Amino acid sequence: MYRSVPVPEITDFAITNARIVPIADADGRRVEPIESGTILVSDGTITSVESGAGAAQDLPAGTKVIDAGGRWVLPGFIEAHGHLGVHEDGEGWSGDDTNEMTNPNGAGVRALDGIDPSDLGFKDALRGGVTSALIKPGSGNPIGGRTAFVKTWGRIVDEMLVTQDLSVKSALGENPKRVYGEKDVTPSTRMGTAKIFRDAFVDAQNYLAKRAHAEAEGTPFERDLAKETLADVLERKLVFDQHCHRADDIATAIRLSEEFGYRLVINHGTEGHKIADYIADKGIDVILGPLMTSRSKVELRDRTLATAGALAKAGVRIALTTDHPVIPINFLIHEASLAVKEGLDPVIALEALTINPAAIFGLDDRLGSLAPGRDADLVIWSGDPLDLNSRADQVFVSGRKVFEFDAAAGSADVADPFGPTLISEP
Repeated sequence: MYRSVPVPEITDFAITNARIVPIADADGRRVEPIESGTILVSDGTITSVESGAGAAQDLPAGTKVIDAGGRWVLPGFIEAHGHLGVHEDGEGWSGDDTNEMTNPNGAGVRALDGIDPSDLGFKDALRGGVTSALIKPGSGNPIGGRTAFVKTWGRIVDEMLVTQDLSVKSALGENPKRVYGEKDVTPSTRMGTAKIFRDAFVDAQNYLAKRAHAEAEGTPFERDLAKETLADVLERKLVFDQHCHRADDIATAIRLSEEFGYRLVINHGTEGHKIADYIADKGIDVILGPLMTSRSKVELRDRTLATAGALAKAGVRIALTTDHPVIPINFLIHEASLAVKEGLDPVIALEALTINPAAIFGLDDRLGSLAPGRDADLVIWSGDPLDLNSRADQVFVSGRKVFEFDAAAGSADVADPFGPTLISEP
C-alpha cells in the first residue's frame, strides 16, 4: 500500500497547467476556480497564484516546474475533529490513549502528550489529501483535555505542531454518563454531566479571582493545570469543543456556554438539522460527522446525510469530520461527496474541508486556501475531488512533497520521516 522513500529537499517550485481551486482569497472571500493557472511556492509558502499560460513563462530562474496536466489543485484538507496518533490503527489497547477516564474533569491533560507520529493513520491522511488535523481527546469524560493542531507528516509531534492553544475537548450525552455511571460515580445522568461543567467553571472563576488577587498583592499562588486551562476557556483564549449528538444536548451545550460566556463549537451535531435555525441564530459553528457511521447507539438513531445541507441552508458555518478512526481519515472527502448527494452545495462542501475549519479556529491566515502567504499545504488531484473516481496524486506539506500515488504500481510513495534523510537537512 505504501512505499517509504527518502525525504525530499524543500525547493522553490511551480505547479503549472493546473485547474486551481483556491477556495478563498487573502481576505477569506470566496473565489472562483482558475481553469488554467500557475502556483508558485517559495520556502514552503505560496507566493503567487496566477491564471493563464503566460504565468508559467515568467518564473524565476531555477524554479522546479511540476506540470499538472490539467489536473485539479486544492489546499490540503483539514480534519477538524480526529484522534490520529492518540487512537492508533491496528494497535488495540496499547495504542489507545484517547481518554484519561480516571477523573470526569480532564482539563489538565493534553492530546499532544499521547500522539504517536508513526500511526498508520497519518499515511492514510495523506492518501486522502488531508494535510493537517485538530487532534482531540475522546468523549469518555465530560472534560477531555486540550487539543493539538498538527500537520499530518513528520517524525516528532513537536515538529508537526502548529499550535495546542486552540481548544478544549468536552462531551455531553451518552458517553460520559455511561462511563461514569458504570463506575457508580457522578456523572451517571445528563443532569450530573451538566453539574460537572458548572462545578468546573465555577472553580475556574474562583481560580481567576484568587490569581488576580495574588498578583495584585504580590503573594505566592498555587497553580492548578485543570483550572488554568478552563480559565483560558472563560477568557475566550480557548474554544470549548463540545461533543453532542442529540438536539437537547446541543441546546444544553449552548445554555452552558451562555451561562459562563465562553466560545462554543459543536462537535458531531447529529441532530443539528432539527434545530438548525436555533444554532444559526446563536452563531454557533458545527463540526459535523462522521456521516457514514451506523446507528450504533440511541443518540445516533436520527443520523442523516442531509444534516450538512440543512445546517448550511440555515446559515450555520460547518466543517466535516471523519472522527478518525471511527471512519478512516482518507474518507473525509467522501463525507463531503455524500453530503452533496443529499443537498449540500458542492462549493460549501469543499469549504467545509478547508477554509471553514481553518477560520473556525483562527488559522485561516495560514491554512485552508491557496492565497499568497499561506502554507504550501496543497494537493494535486486527478480530477474533481468530489468525484469518487478522483484521487490525491501528489501531496505537499509545508512545501515538501511527501506523498505521490503510483498508478502503475497501485501503491503510493510516502517520504519516510524516520528514514536516512533527516528532515532538518536542506
